[in-house]
Amino acid sequence: MGARPIEGRMTAAGQGEIVVFHIGMRINSFTAVHSWWPVARAMGPMLAELRREKDSGLLGYQTLLGGPRVVHLVQYWDSKDKLLAYASAPEGRHRPAWAAFNRRLREGRGRVGFWHETYVVPAGAYESIYVNMPEYGLGKATGVVPVGRRGERAADRLRIS
Repeated sequence: MGARPIEGRMTAAGQGEIVVFHIGMRINSFTAVHSWWPVARAMGPMLAELRREKDSGLLGYQTLLGGPRVVHLVQYWDSKDKLLAYASAPEGRHRPAWAAFNRRLREGRGRVGFWHETYVVPAGAYESIYVNMPEYGLGKATGVVPVGRRGERAADRLRIS
């Protein structure tokens, strides 16, 4: 069924610096399930861990599919420090998953691909618009407000600091 659309023009409620973290995997060999299935399964428990910890810094995320081979997750964080702290925390789920992935990578002969990109975006350097959409992307992570509160044009919303 999914979320109900919000009528009209909305924009993300967040106003401060935002960290956008893209992470994904590409299945290079469908028959090598032992190489890519553990990678695919590792993300769910990490996201659950982050959602349970209210001060983790993860504001929200959106899962995207890039055809049958690519799974892409866009995460929104409130700071790069919290993202980096989670990535290196010895007691969290990320470090053991990363170590296991690297072992599989050495043994896997390129059967699964992995990538990530991190963008630290200062306040006033991003804008969004959602027309007749449920909360989505950054708007889902921070909530939405009517466009008029931030300016009717993208150029107006980009000047907010």
